[in-house]
Amino acid sequence: EEGFRRAWPSIRDSNVSTMITALILYFFTSSFIRGFALTLFLGTLLSMFSAITVTRSMLHVFLLKKRRSAQATS
Repeated sequence: EEGFRRAWPSIRDSNVSTMITALILYFFTSSFIRGFALTLFLGTLLSMFSAITVTRSMLHVFLLKKRRSAQATS
C-alpha cells in the first residue's frame, strides 16, 4: 500500500502530461496524426485505469494470500 501511494504521483503526472500532448496533437494537426493522437489518448486512459484498479486489486489478493500462508505456518 505504501509503495503504491508513493508511486501514484509519478504515474498520474506522466499520464496526464501524455494525455495533454495527445489532445494538442488531435486538435492542431492533420487527420493522419489525429488517429495516432486518439489512440495515444485512449491507450493512456486505459493504462491509467489498469494501474489504479487491476494492479492494486492484484496486489491486495497477493498480500492477503501471503498473510494467510504466514499465519498457517506459525
